[in-house]
Amino acid sequence: MALLAKINAVVFLMMIASVFGVSMAAVYNVGDSAGWTSAGAVDYHKWADHKDFHVGDTLVFKYNNQFHNVKQVSQKDFLSCDATSPINTYGTGSDSVTLKSASHYHFLCGFPGHCQAGQKVEILVTPASLRPTPSPVLSPPSHCTDQTSTTPTTSTSTDKNAANSLYSSNFVAFTMLAFCLAVTGFAF
Repeated sequence: MALLAKINAVVFLMMIASVFGVSMAAVYNVGDSAGWTSAGAVDYHKWADHKDFHVGDTLVFKYNNQFHNVKQVSQKDFLSCDATSPINTYGTGSDSVTLKSASHYHFLCGFPGHCQAGQKVEILVTPASLRPTPSPVLSPPSHCTDQTSTTPTTSTSTDKNAANSLYSSNFVAFTMLAFCLAVTGFAF
């Protein structure tokens, strides 16, 4: 009977850990290493288009606040690059914006000419419940792979950020699971 209780506790804790692992919010540095700039180094439309934003995620805008700012605006103002009636204005040079609802968010730089030069980004946010479930990536044994392949593999900073986020989410979930198992006195 005690074994059944321990098994039930483990299953319950694994379910809790998987929920926390799935619902962990992500942090996105807008423009990746280039940051928030009008220098033309970043196509913010392409940058945002390759990401899945969910409720609870955070956008971090990093920029020189002597030359830039961040204004959250309506879609109409976004399309016309009109920064005169912002919903929110940020100006610290390192601004964090938490995406609190499933919606379209529109950001632009309010300095003259910057939005027209491409310093604007539209973010589509979906509910956190639609966040994909991370699945483990298993490599085949070395004797099953073609050792003569010369195809190079590349990794982008976005791939690395996603992998780091996944690993940290799994680390937190499994640490919580281990802690809960230790508290309940479960022994293998």
